[in-house]
Amino acid sequence: MSQTRRSFLGSVTGVAAGVLMPLTVDSSVASPTKLLPVSCNSYTWFTFYRRAGKRWMDDPDDSMREYASTGLKSYEPGVTDVQTIEALGPLLRRYAIGMPSLYVGSTLHQPDTAPQSIDSVMKIALAAKALGTRIIVTNPSPIRWDSPEDKDDAALTVQASNLEKLGSLLKEQGMTLAYHNHDIELRQGAREFHHMMASTDPRYVSLCLDVHWLYRGTGNSQVALMDVVRLYGKRITELHLRQSINYVWSEVFGKGDIDYEKLVAALVNFKVRPHLVMEQCVEEKTANTTDVVSAQRQGLKYVTEVFAELGA
Repeated sequence: MSQTRRSFLGSVTGVAAGVLMPLTVDSSVASPTKLLPVSCNSYTWFTFYRRAGKRWMDDPDDSMREYASTGLKSYEPGVTDVQTIEALGPLLRRYAIGMPSLYVGSTLHQPDTAPQSIDSVMKIALAAKALGTRIIVTNPSPIRWDSPEDKDDAALTVQASNLEKLGSLLKEQGMTLAYHNHDIELRQGAREFHHMMASTDPRYVSLCLDVHWLYRGTGNSQVALMDVVRLYGKRITELHLRQSINYVWSEVFGKGDIDYEKLVAALVNFKVRPHLVMEQCVEEKTANTTDVVSAQRQGLKYVTEVFAELGA
C-alpha cells in the first residue's frame, strides 16, 4: 500500500470534540447466534477520499452524514486515542450508526514498550465499551512497515504472550480481542501469523480474518486462504471483506479473484457467524469509475446476498 493503515491512523486529525454519551447497547453484540449489522472500516473511506482530493473526517459531521447515506448501520473506525472515541459518540447517535468493533494498533513484541501499548488499547476499549463496542481488532506492529526485517523467535514469543494478556484483560470487560494481519506477518512461512494463533489461548485471542491480505500475502492463493480457514475457522469472530480483479483491488465489493461463496460455505460448516466489515479500498491501479457512496451501496448489496446463509 502507498500508505499503510497504521500510518493512516497516525495521520488522521481528531474529530470535533464532543461529550461522551453512552449509546444503547444491543444485548446480542457479544452473541455468536445473531449476526451484527454489516460495518465498514474507516480505512476504506480514507482511500476513496484521498483519491478524490479530500480528507476523511476533516468535516466530521459531513463525513458521517455521507457514511450514513450508504445504508450502512455500523462503523468500524481506526482509533489511536480516547479523544477520538469521545468525539465519535454524538456523531454516531446523530446518524443512528452503531460501533460494535474498532481497529487499534499495538506494539507487543518489545518487553519495554508492550505494557504501555496494552494500557493504551485498554483505555480506548473501555471508552468504546460505553458506545456498544464489543470487538477490539488489533494488528501488532512490525519492526518497521518499510523494512524487510522480520521479528525473531524471541520477539514472536514476547508478542504472543502480550497478545494473550491483552485478550485476557478485554475478556474481563466482556469484550473480545480479534487478531488481525496484513501481508508482512505471512513472510517466512507465515511464522508470525501462525505463532500468534498456535501459541495463544482461543478463550482470549480470536481471529479477524482479513480475507484479501491473507490471499495477497500468500501469493494470491485461494488454497492458502482456505487452509487458514480450516485451521482456525472456529476462532474467526470478524471478517474484513475486500475483493480484487486480476489481483488489483476493485472499487466495488463483488465477484472477483476470491471465491467468497466458498468461504461462506466453510463458515457455515464451522457454525461461526463472524462480524462482517467491508473494507473495499482503492489503490494506485484501481479503476476510477464511481464514488465512495455508490461503491459502498453496491458492495453492501453484494455482501447481504453472498453472506445470506449466515443471516446477513
